[in-house]
Amino acid sequence: MVDAVVSLVVERVGDYLIKEAAFLQGVRGEVESLKKDLEWMLCFMKDAEDKQVDNPLIRQWVSDIREIAYGCEDVLDDFMVKVHDGKTSNVLKVEEGETSKRRQGVFTSIKKCSYIFASHMGCNLCIKCKEKASLYRIGKEIEALKKRLKAVSDRCGMYGLEDINKRWEASKALREFKEVRRTSSFAFEENVIGCKDDIRMLLGQLLCNERQHCIISIWGTGGLGKTTLAKKLYHHDKVKNKFQHCAWVCVSQDFNVEDLLRRIISSFNFNHTKKLEKIVEEALNRNPNESLEMEKMKEEALKRYIHESLRGSSYLVVIDDVWGKNAWGRLVEAFPKNEHGSRIIITTRNKNVADCADYVHSLPFLTEEESWRLFYSKTYGKANETKEMEKLGKEMLQKCGGLPLAIVLLGGLLSKKSAEEWRLVHDHMWQHLNRDSDNHINYLLSLSFNDLPYQMKLCFLYLGQFPEDFEIPVMKLIHLLVAEGFIPRNREIMEDTAYYYVNELFQRSLIQKDKTQRGRILTCRIHDLLRNLAIEKAEELNLFHIYEVDGAATSSSKTRRQAVYLGTGNSFQLQQSNLMRSFLFFNIKHRGAREDLSRLCCSFRLLRVLNLSNIAVKEIPQEIGKLIHLKYLQLGLSFNRDVPKWILNLVSLQTLNILGDDSYPRLPTEIFKLQELRHLIGNFIGYFCIDKLKNLQTLKSIPVETWIKTNPERLVNLRELHISGLGGKISQFSLDSIAKLRSLRILRVYTSSREIHSLKPLSKCQNLVELTLSGRIEKIPEEMPEIFPNLEFLELYSSGVVDDPMPTLEKLPNLAVLNLGFDCYCGTKLICSKGGFPRLEILAIHGSHLEELQVAEGGMPELRSFIKSYATIDFRIPERLETLPPPSNWEYVSSVLKQN
Repeated sequence: MVDAVVSLVVERVGDYLIKEAAFLQGVRGEVESLKKDLEWMLCFMKDAEDKQVDNPLIRQWVSDIREIAYGCEDVLDDFMVKVHDGKTSNVLKVEEGETSKRRQGVFTSIKKCSYIFASHMGCNLCIKCKEKASLYRIGKEIEALKKRLKAVSDRCGMYGLEDINKRWEASKALREFKEVRRTSSFAFEENVIGCKDDIRMLLGQLLCNERQHCIISIWGTGGLGKTTLAKKLYHHDKVKNKFQHCAWVCVSQDFNVEDLLRRIISSFNFNHTKKLEKIVEEALNRNPNESLEMEKMKEEALKRYIHESLRGSSYLVVIDDVWGKNAWGRLVEAFPKNEHGSRIIITTRNKNVADCADYVHSLPFLTEEESWRLFYSKTYGKANETKEMEKLGKEMLQKCGGLPLAIVLLGGLLSKKSAEEWRLVHDHMWQHLNRDSDNHINYLLSLSFNDLPYQMKLCFLYLGQFPEDFEIPVMKLIHLLVAEGFIPRNREIMEDTAYYYVNELFQRSLIQKDKTQRGRILTCRIHDLLRNLAIEKAEELNLFHIYEVDGAATSSSKTRRQAVYLGTGNSFQLQQSNLMRSFLFFNIKHRGAREDLSRLCCSFRLLRVLNLSNIAVKEIPQEIGKLIHLKYLQLGLSFNRDVPKWILNLVSLQTLNILGDDSYPRLPTEIFKLQELRHLIGNFIGYFCIDKLKNLQTLKSIPVETWIKTNPERLVNLRELHISGLGGKISQFSLDSIAKLRSLRILRVYTSSREIHSLKPLSKCQNLVELTLSGRIEKIPEEMPEIFPNLEFLELYSSGVVDDPMPTLEKLPNLAVLNLGFDCYCGTKLICSKGGFPRLEILAIHGSHLEELQVAEGGMPELRSFIKSYATIDFRIPERLETLPPPSNWEYVSSVLKQN
């Protein structure tokens, strides 16, 4: 585990050495040699990692090395802050050919670091010291590191740790890593092993004709599959068709009732009638002229709002992961006990909570046969490659005790291994389980974690910062992982590597898919048992700390990242540590936050990640402009305001996200000075120059007035582009400029009534897979299948197409999602021929004037979801489509293209 931290630091120190070598002409070779010494130490650390479990001396020794590695990183980062503050700017300007004593002295200090490290450890963990020891106390800090390293070396001999390489050789095989087997699924596992009888029994309770209100509980231990079963029921076609309103909410251990009630209201998507508003006005004692704002409603008003909204309707609500009677008692009051056949499902591991229901369903452990089927599927059939592997697999399965979570983790671990490695895992696992049979599940969790490559270990631990049952947007997670430096720089684009890591964590059953789009993971979750594991191991590394504003939480002065949870307090009271690298805020309802943020930014000059999207900040503190290491900045502005010019000081910034429903920020014209920018996200207005941003991958949404002045040839890495157009500048826009973006994958163009004369320019964008067009297209070109051979997602709005677009669109070979928006088609009939839309999975059609959709036999063979607008009441469709449910994540799929 420590190898993950040390490897990360070594890579970062190596990057520093290479970058700063430019200021020291003629010593590049020596710097490269120093980097090689660091790599030798990393090899030693990786070999020691597996040996720390049973030896407290080795565990302490490894911990000491970790702290020294952190110290190296801190010295370099702090040095760069001082350089930026101008205190050493005159010293850094070394003229070419200069051979002053100062320069020679600097290099001598670097070499001394290298010699000391090599002599005592056989490897190197050194800092590039570019300035004299008398400047900024860097010399003193390096001297302290030298002394600590010498002490660590002395302890190696004192306690006989030199023979470390002779111990526990078999464990090396567990560090092997092979290529991932890529698979895809849709939102959640379709085949739930061992749950057929459970599903049949619970469907009987949900679909029976009994009109009386009923509460159903699904009870069982953690990792047994309660949530998976509830999802299977919730998304069942017959269940969706029976109830008028459906909602899902996760409670977890740490909950806020008002927040849960608001989320339930959002899920139900009620229509606000005058009668309902009057009821709420009375509950709130509110002036009728005031707007109805959910954020200002308290618990009782929210409950009454839900109660009155559901009183005359049939509803289904799933309340997932209820830990105590208190949470359940406060929530259940919101739901009316009507006579419309409504149902409430709760999942819980608490028997006392389960017994509060009208029908209690105890979820059993898997049988031996069911366990084997699940294990076999998770090893992709490897479990019966040989008789020996089958025997080993069954013996290991016995220790899983029929717990699905343990089985899928074990299967995911073994799916990557050869027959010989199965024996090693079996022997290794058996050795530990015999010592502590009561802790076998925790050991299996740790075994799966330890098998990860070091970069993936950090990615997995990072997930522990997100709240329990939190739906994690994968693109946001990827941007954070890149900003944290957890993704190595190599030939691959770092975002692709990060997604590969996320997908690999899913393959190993360490995370769960939540929402997907065409097999690609959009959001994910981490099971609470695995989250607890991540938190436990992260605390050992001082990787992050979780702080609850309204709770009694403590943190270490050595903590490097902090996740701040729920709270309405007037101050944050955060740990004052100059080592802090990251702040993530979740569900903070805090007023007057600007002063706290100003103090925060002054104290934490080494920050790389700052996510303020959940904090209402009326004005961005200018102290943020001093965070020269900042790579990720997300703001939650809810009003129109110019982004201050000091943001141009953030020279390391990779992601700037100012996306909000009511936010229309204006960027500084010289935003191109932020050369490291990779993702620029927000509903931007006005003109700003982006020509020189060669690293830019995401740009949304950019106003037309900016785009028409942009030279797209320089945006060589742009993958996602959103263009919005209003006013007179629209007439100057043309798709010809888009044709120069050869890396483009996602394009959204919103030009309202602007006529789009031709789609042919986009034929040069061969990587385009998602396209949204809002503009006049009188006719869909016949050559569209040739123009978009790889297109998978298509949305058309305000197109005003006169002829039926289906005969052309149905020939798109890879189209999986089609959304024909309002005013897309002027006709009344749509016709799909035999064999049309061979891969279409989701179809959405909107339009009040439409009368009929005809689909010939054999057309749309893969269609599994269909949605039409409420305006198309008399819209005749084939009987087959009438039985298709709307996609469970349609709202997300349609909005993710606009808001990540």
